[in-house]
Amino acid sequence: MKIEIWSDYVCPFCYIGKRRLEEALQSTQLAGQAEVQFKAFQLDPNTPEDSDQSMVAGLAKKYGVSLQEAERMVENVAEQAKTVGLHYSKEMKVSNTFNAHQLAKLAEQEGKAAVVTEGLMKAHFIDAEAIGKKEVLIRIAEEAGIAGSRAEQAMETNEFAEDVRRDIAEAGQLGVQGVPFFVINRKYAISGAQPAAVFEEALRKVAQEEGVQPSFQVLGDEEEGVCKDDSCSI
Repeated sequence: MKIEIWSDYVCPFCYIGKRRLEEALQSTQLAGQAEVQFKAFQLDPNTPEDSDQSMVAGLAKKYGVSLQEAERMVENVAEQAKTVGLHYSKEMKVSNTFNAHQLAKLAEQEGKAAVVTEGLMKAHFIDAEAIGKKEVLIRIAEEAGIAGSRAEQAMETNEFAEDVRRDIAEAGQLGVQGVPFFVINRKYAISGAQPAAVFEEALRKVAQEEGVQPSFQVLGDEEEGVCKDDSCSI
């Protein structure tokens, strides 16, 4: 089955939703039968690329509230993140994510999409890094096994800009107004970081309809006490 996720790397519920989907895929034993693809969405495309503004200050300005109220907003979502084992930093920064989405497209091309997606979210929410800055993105690329020079080239030339814009336009066509937004086999949609049980129900429903069998979880040492065509483990 194919799971498409419209997401933004500065959306706190996107990271939470990612974890809940992962939990559901494991509990239903369908992780090995699912192709997960993240698609671009920008919550605030007007954020400066070199921004160092704190998330608290950014929220206060955006919603016209006091810094204390903005701090409570950050604390509230951080408490929700803890339910899936994520510990958000209070020092998170406002970031323009267009280049982060371009890097993700490059990573998809190089077979590193899952590693880069996790790296981008961790960098923003856990490590409080400014993921709008190219030097931060280049380091994330290198940690995922992508040459820094290749990542820099992709961003400098806007190589994947049209791919990013195409995802955003498609979200508009599908009526996506907020993220995360999950689409399973282009048949069912889940909006928001719903409880893992909601994902489990949807995954089982699609698996039943499509005849997808769960993968068995192998316990113990796969190589111990096993006879294969040409040998036995003795």
